[in-house]
Amino acid sequence: MRDVRRTLYAASGAIALVTATLAVPVTAGAGVSGGDTEYLVLLEAGANRAQAVAAVEAAGGEVVKENTNLGTLTVRAAETGFTGRVSASSAIEGAARSRPIGQLPRAKRNVVEKENLGAARSIGKKVAKSTGMDPLDSQLWGLRMVRSDLARQVQPGKRAVKVGILDSGIDARNPDIAPNFDWKLSRNFAPDLPEVDGVCEFRGCVDPVGWDDSGHGTHVAGTIAAAANGIGVSGVAPNVTLVEIRGGQDSGYVFLGPVVDALTYAGDVGLDVVNMSFYVDPWLYNCRNNPADSPEAQAEQRATIQVMRRALNYAHDHGVTLVGSLGNNHEDLGKPRTDISSPDFGDVPPYPRPIDNASCLDLPVEGPHVIGVSALGPSAKKADYSNYGLEQIEVSAPGGWFRDYFGTPQYRTNENLILSTYPVNTLQVDGLVDAAGNITEAGVAGGVQKQCPPGVTDYTRCGYYNWLQGTSMASPHATGVAALIVSEYGKKGKGNSFGMNPDKVGKVLMDTAQARACPNPPLQTYTNEGRDPEFDALCEGGRQFNGFYGHGIVDAYAAVTRRN
Repeated sequence: MRDVRRTLYAASGAIALVTATLAVPVTAGAGVSGGDTEYLVLLEAGANRAQAVAAVEAAGGEVVKENTNLGTLTVRAAETGFTGRVSASSAIEGAARSRPIGQLPRAKRNVVEKENLGAARSIGKKVAKSTGMDPLDSQLWGLRMVRSDLARQVQPGKRAVKVGILDSGIDARNPDIAPNFDWKLSRNFAPDLPEVDGVCEFRGCVDPVGWDDSGHGTHVAGTIAAAANGIGVSGVAPNVTLVEIRGGQDSGYVFLGPVVDALTYAGDVGLDVVNMSFYVDPWLYNCRNNPADSPEAQAEQRATIQVMRRALNYAHDHGVTLVGSLGNNHEDLGKPRTDISSPDFGDVPPYPRPIDNASCLDLPVEGPHVIGVSALGPSAKKADYSNYGLEQIEVSAPGGWFRDYFGTPQYRTNENLILSTYPVNTLQVDGLVDAAGNITEAGVAGGVQKQCPPGVTDYTRCGYYNWLQGTSMASPHATGVAALIVSEYGKKGKGNSFGMNPDKVGKVLMDTAQARACPNPPLQTYTNEGRDPEFDALCEGGRQFNGFYGHGIVDAYAAVTRRN
C-alpha cells in the first residue's frame, strides 16, 4: 500500500444480520448490459430505491450489491459513459468507480517505505531490555518514543478493545499476531483482481482472513498490537484485539468500494479504533471541479468525496475512532503542489492537475473525523517524505526515516526504520527469505529477522520481522495509543459492549501528546540527506500546535496516567 499500499467467512447471530444489511445482492432486470467496471452509485437522500435501480438499468448498469446504511448500490457497467448517464436521474447523487475490472494497472511503487533495500547496513545498536518487553523490542525506538514501555506497566490494553486494520490483510500465522487476532470478526472486503494482483493464490481469488500477500497490513498490525509474549516484538497496545477488515489489494491499490464496506462494517460490529494507512485510488486528490479533469472524472471525484464522507461519518457515529496517515508526498496538505501522479490506474495516463486546496481532498485523511498523523525519524525530526501542515495534522508519531542522523554512523541504516511483523510468503516473493524459510543474503542486508517459538521447526509458524518507513508506520503508533486510551477510560455499554466516544478519545490523544516546537530555523531543508529543494518544509505554528508535530508526539504513558 502506498502511503501506501476471499470468501467472506459467514458470521452467526447478530453479526449475520449486520453483514446482510451491508451487502445485499440484488437481481437486475432483463436486458441489463452490465460491463467490465464496478461502480458505487450514491442515491440522493430520501430517494426512491426503485427509481434509482431503474435509472441504473437504463444507463446500462447491473446492480450486484447494496449498502443500505450508506445509501449506495454496487453496479457493473461499461468503463466509460455510465457515470454521466446515471447521474442524470434525480434519484442519483453521483457515481464513482468502486473497483476496476479487466484493466491493467501501472506499476505500484513503494520506494519510500522500502528505501533501505539494497542500500542499507545495520549497526547492531541495542538497548537494555525493560520489564514486559520482547526480545527484539530493544530495536523498537518507536515504542520508547511514545513511551509504550512505561504505559504497559499501567495499562497494556484490554482484550475487549477491538482495533480494525483497514489494509492489505493480516498474517495471523505470526506468533506475535496470533494471540490477539479475532477470527470471528475479521473480514475480507477486497477479493484479488488477477489483472491487478497477479495469479490468485486461493480458489475464487478470495484470500482467507488471516492472510496477507502484501505485508503492509501485517506490519501495521504488529506495531499496534503484537503480543508481549516473549517472542519477537511487542506492539504499542500488546493486549488489545486485532480485527482484519481488508480493503486493500495485494498490489497495494486501495479502491473505494472495499473501503466504504469495511468502514460500514467497523461501525456495525462495534470496533473501537480503525487504522487507515492509505489513500483511495486512483486520485491522490479528489477534486469537485478541477478544470484539468474531464467532466466524467470530475463527477466521479465528487461522488467519491460524498461516499467517503458518508462512510467516515457512519463509522464515527457508531463509536469508531478513525486514525489516518498524512501521506508520503512531502507536502503541506494546506498548500498542495500540482498532482502529477493521478490517475494512477486505468487507460488515462497521469497528467498535471493543479490542486485547489478549497475543493480538493486527500482521502481518507482529509475526510471528517480522521485523526491525521505525520511521521518522525528516531531523532524526532520530521521525516523528509512526510506530509505536514497546520490544516490537517493532529499529532505526530514514529514513522522511520532512513536518512536520519546525517553525519553519524547511524545515517542510512536499517535501525532508522520501523521493525514489525511481516508475512514470510511476501518475504519469499521479494527474495529476502528462501523456499526453506531461511533469510537470504539480501534479507540479511535488509535487516530481516526471524524468531521461532520453542520447539517449533515449521518455518511457517515462526515470526518474521521487517523494516519499513512511512506515515503508514506512524499512524499505527497513534492507533495503538488510542486503543490504550479506550482500554483505560472506556465504559461498558449494553450487553457485552465496551467503548468510548471517539471525540473524547481524540481529545485525550491530543491533550497528552508531547508538545514539540518547530525547528530553528523553521524552514527544514534536506539537502544534506540528498533531497532536492522540493522537499524543503516550512514549519508554521507554536510549541503547542504546529505543522510538523500537530499537538505533539503521541505519548502512551501520559495518556493512560492522565487524570482530570
